[in-house]
Order: sequence, then structure tokens, then C-alpha cells
Amino acid sequence: MSPSPLLPTSLVGSYAQPDWLIDRAKLAGRFPPRVRAEELWRIDPEYLAQAQDDATLLAIRAQEDAGLDIITDGEIRRESYSNHFATALDGVDIDNPGTALDRSGHPNPVPRIAGPIRRPRPIEVDDLRFLRRHTDRAIKMTVPGPFTMSQQAQNDHYPDAEAAAMGYAAAVNAEIRDLFAAGADIVQIDEPYMQARPDAARAYGLAALDAALDGVTGTTAVHLCFGYAAIVHERPEGYSFLPELAGCPVDQISIETAQSGLDLGVLSDLTDKTIILGVIDLSTPDVETPEVVAERTRRAFDRIPPEQVVIATDCGMKYLPRAGAEGKMRAMAGAARLLRAELATSNRQG
Repeated sequence: MSPSPLLPTSLVGSYAQPDWLIDRAKLAGRFPPRVRAEELWRIDPEYLAQAQDDATLLAIRAQEDAGLDIITDGEIRRESYSNHFATALDGVDIDNPGTALDRSGHPNPVPRIAGPIRRPRPIEVDDLRFLRRHTDRAIKMTVPGPFTMSQQAQNDHYPDAEAAAMGYAAAVNAEIRDLFAAGADIVQIDEPYMQARPDAARAYGLAALDAALDGVTGTTAVHLCFGYAAIVHERPEGYSFLPELAGCPVDQISIETAQSGLDLGVLSDLTDKTIILGVIDLSTPDVETPEVVAERTRRAFDRIPPEQVVIATDCGMKYLPRAGAEGKMRAMAGAARLLRAELATSNRQG
């Protein structure tokens, strides 16, 4: 693996799944599934794993061809960012789901916690090994966060939501350790519900995140977002939970700034973190120019140095058409080239 360049480029996690693999109209017409949603796959179950491998290879090659520096598996094998992991845990009755309110306030079928949460086996390690075999670039794997999973479940076992979150944290901690042992360069924890439910996040979510990271060696990230742009259309001007992460032992923090036009003053509280800076608007398939993406990135430089910035998408690309996703990735790589050249010239003149 070659050394990471200045202003490395990366997806937050997901890439657009092919239409031949998954029913994208059904996927887009519902909230992200929390329980299994096998009806979304177009492929016969006998051939599904093979088809998912093929589609993952396409996602890897698309990222490489676009010029991205940090590669994910595109989360191609997942029906949603969280249910792939959350429904593989012991203690969850997936045959008799519960109900919980989504971040939009709508009831949604969710895993029902019926016993102690346990991770029976590594869940994403085979996916990570597949990714490692098929690229020589830096690789990142994502796992759903313990706080978010506790909010996306009906708790019929633990005395309270905090205890459930801690049960999930132990499972996430074990998974992260195994992912690094299998060759991950970065492991990202997705915690969108810290933004959606900041009071509970302050009460016990941050402690659960700390527990998930306990004793972990390796570069870790946490992703906070406002929800998929295809589903959650309104964007606040600022995060309701972000400065609280300053003391968290995570190395990188992923935020979205493109669609929201986020006030980047909040970065002044996070100066010891690398910021995965979302500068690609996922509310539209229209492809930004490299110059537009570069300007969105420059906004951060008066708060944190370029050496602490990763150029990224606002959130996952799951709901974008593939042509738009490919164009937006090329725009990210083009912006990185522009900015690296500018900074090199500035350093020579300085």
C-alpha cells in the first residue's frame, strides 16, 4: 500500500448498487430497512453471494478508476448500512421484529432484543478480506455504531436503553478488533442517531462509543450525518451533536457540509481530529465540477490544516444513479489534484 497523499479522497461508505442486483425503486421508496429485507434482491438466493461479489468488484474498480485514494467495498452486500450487522447478532429475534420510531418520527420494523446481545462470529471480516485481495490502495470498512443500533431496536431484555447500547458496544468492539487484524487500514463507526437524538447521545451514547473503541489500535473514524439526502430532505445549518466528540478516542470524524452549507466554525472544537469533510451534495445526481468541490474544501482550511482533511461525500452514495456517482467521485479526485497543486505552489513560494 502506498503512503496516503495530502487530502486523500474517500467515500463515506456505500456506493450505488447495480439495478440488476437490487430493486432500487423499492429501496428508494422506503426507509432504510432495520430488519432483513431479502425481497429487495433481484438475484435468486442460490446465486446472490456470487452476484454480490461481482458487484463489489465493480464498486472497487469504479472507485479506483475515479482516482479515489481510500477504497471501501461499497457496502454492496448490505440492504442498509446497519441491518447487515445488527441482524447477525445473537439476542435479536429477527423472526418476530419490534417497532421503533425512525429519525423522521415514523414507526419502522426493527430488531427485537430478546436476550443478551452477543456477536456469534466475525460478521464483516470476509467482506474486508475480499476488499483487501482486490485493491492495493488503503481500505476502509464501516460498522454501525452501538448507540445507533440501540435506537433502531425494540428493547425487550435490558433494563434500559443504555444497557442495550453497552451490549451493542461490546459486539462492535470485537468486530473492530477483528477487522484490523484482517487488514483494515481504517474502520468507521456510523452513528447518525447521535445527530438525530443528541440528548440521549450525551446521556449514554458517547460512553457506548468509547466502549466500542476501548483498547482498539488502528485508525478509527465516526460518521455523523443528517440522514440520506434521498429520504431526509431538510438540512439544519449545524450539528446538534459534534463538539462532544472532541474527547472521544476516535481519530477521524466524518461530517457533511455540501448540501447543508454547514458553518465550519464547529471545526474549531475538533482541531486534534482528522476531518472527513463531506463536500459532495447527494441530494442531486448532478455532478459538481472539481472547482466547486475544491472551493467547498478550502472553506475548512482556516479551521484545520489540509493535512487533517479527507475529501469525501456528504454521506453514502447508495441512492444515487451510478453515472452520477461515478462523476461525483471523479470530481472529488479532480478537486484533490487542484488543491494539492495549489498547496505545493504556495509552499514553494512561502
